[in-house]
Amino acid sequence: MINIMRLGHRIHRDIRITTHLALTARAFLADNFYYTGQRDKKFEESISKINERWGSNFKVFYLEDHKKFLSKDKSLKVHLTVYGSLMKEKIKQIKSHKDITIIVGGQKVPPDIYQLTDLNVSITTQPISEISALSILLNEIFEGKALSNSFSDAKLKIIPQERGKKIIKG
Repeated sequence: MINIMRLGHRIHRDIRITTHLALTARAFLADNFYYTGQRDKKFEESISKINERWGSNFKVFYLEDHKKFLSKDKSLKVHLTVYGSLMKEKIKQIKSHKDITIIVGGQKVPPDIYQLTDLNVSITTQPISEISALSILLNEIFEGKALSNSFSDAKLKIIPQERGKKIIKG
């Protein structure tokens, strides 16, 4: 089970970032998306509608307290941060776990996150978008499987082609 946790969502400032994190998590085969900060029903409904049309059992959950969740969570907790150990040095350790929770920061990461997690991991030693960092880590965990995945329960499917758009109802 792969869970993603987004910290500190702010409705009027972070809607695109949080939505894109959830879309990336879903497309790259994560199971659940948890978020803290402000509760955003429109965001939750938006992801639910994506699932209805494009398939997946991906679920979104709001958390009031990240500490409570992380203290009870038995999975490997991986915090994506530019200040962590390099992913390429930790990927075997990460992949050795069946259950993983990947924590992605928001406006300001609470200092306790660095202690509540098992690993603090960086994709690179340069500042990087949390969306791209998440996609790179998930791609490594799933060994590229998401790049050709389609969900069996999808009502719509894209047919890849060099030019134009082709979508079929499935």
